[in-house]
Amino acid sequence: MAHSGRDPMKTTTILCAAILAASGAASAYADTNVTVLRAATGPEQEAYFRDLAKTYSAEHEGVTVTFEFVANEAYKSKLPTLLQSDARPDLFYSWGGQTLVEQTKAGFTKDISTMIAPEDLDRLPQSARDAFSVDGKLVGLPTYATEVVVWVNTELTQRAGVDADAIKTWDDFLGAVETLKAAGITPISVGGQDKWPLHFYWSYLALREGGPDVITKAMAGEDDGFENAAFVAAGEDFQELVALEPFQPGFMGTTYETASGMFADGEAAFQVMGDWDYLPMRARSTSGEGLPDDQLKVIAFPTISDPVTEGGDTATMGGINGWAASSSASPEAVAFLATLVSKSAQEEGAKREFFIPIATDASGAISNPIFKQVSDDIAASSYHQIFLDQYLGASVGATVNDISADLAQDVITPEDAAAQVQEAWDFR
Repeated sequence: MAHSGRDPMKTTTILCAAILAASGAASAYADTNVTVLRAATGPEQEAYFRDLAKTYSAEHEGVTVTFEFVANEAYKSKLPTLLQSDARPDLFYSWGGQTLVEQTKAGFTKDISTMIAPEDLDRLPQSARDAFSVDGKLVGLPTYATEVVVWVNTELTQRAGVDADAIKTWDDFLGAVETLKAAGITPISVGGQDKWPLHFYWSYLALREGGPDVITKAMAGEDDGFENAAFVAAGEDFQELVALEPFQPGFMGTTYETASGMFADGEAAFQVMGDWDYLPMRARSTSGEGLPDDQLKVIAFPTISDPVTEGGDTATMGGINGWAASSSASPEAVAFLATLVSKSAQEEGAKREFFIPIATDASGAISNPIFKQVSDDIAASSYHQIFLDQYLGASVGATVNDISADLAQDVITPEDAAAQVQEAWDFR
């Protein structure tokens, strides 16, 4: 009988090894890494997101979710470069607005309209979904709303004889600043170095002076665009405040994080900042604990007694913040994105006082009175304006920040400030 020269046992061993190798390769191929990039917040909130990632990874074999947190200003500069590279994240934090539109038109996002279950979308307000849609295509999901408010250190205002609850108009606010200065108390802490905290003043004043549709009309080129009288008046109002020297010494060399910690240390009576600063400012304080709740309150940004156009009194400004899916986002990444707005995740975020949930079925989890007030403010507002440095796109937004910083230093006229924004809009 002829012999083939092959060892049957050896052949079987080689075959088994090949099957195992193929199986291992298939398993490795099936493993999916989901990367998520976010602007840094505070250690508690970052732990919350990492816990969500860890739980999801444990429940979905072969899927690993990893969060990376980058300091706020570095995030804004790093993201555009990453989106153009092979190292782009699958999901990235977004403030929405024209910046998201530009990212989408550049091909950096993914249409996930058919990848999210209808029942999940139905739990989100239409306005919130619209904030993460471009040309009718859903490119991300909102997770929470924010409002820029005036934070008040009640111990300092009471010491100076200022009734914070009586501050309704811009004139009231200016009067409070004068009273605080006379009492030897720094009225306002602000991170001028980062510029965007200063843009809250000019932007909010423009809403108050021009009404809730002043921004959209300017974008459409109506009523003299961004050179409308309301924008000029906003600059004049802001410079009335600047003339009182309300900010801490060296405010243009102070970062947002440092100014936030200063307020939490009791070094200023007011801080115009978003509700999101509730926990982070405490972590940034010298003690790590900050001001106690009974020494904190928030009031709405003041109104204008005689505005250019009526109707801006009840407009709010802040964000509808969430996550965008990059062009590289896998189905697994989009599935994880959906869990970020799940009822349980939204309720947990509210219970831990991280944010005001956007999902309609999670609002009952808000127990903090400050967050309840902000939630009620947004619900009652005639219009919720997204931050102008995001809403108008990266280049125009940067100009808004620049002119706000220039107005705060009194090195530009209100007319020139408005003209620069219009020029930036024309050449965007």
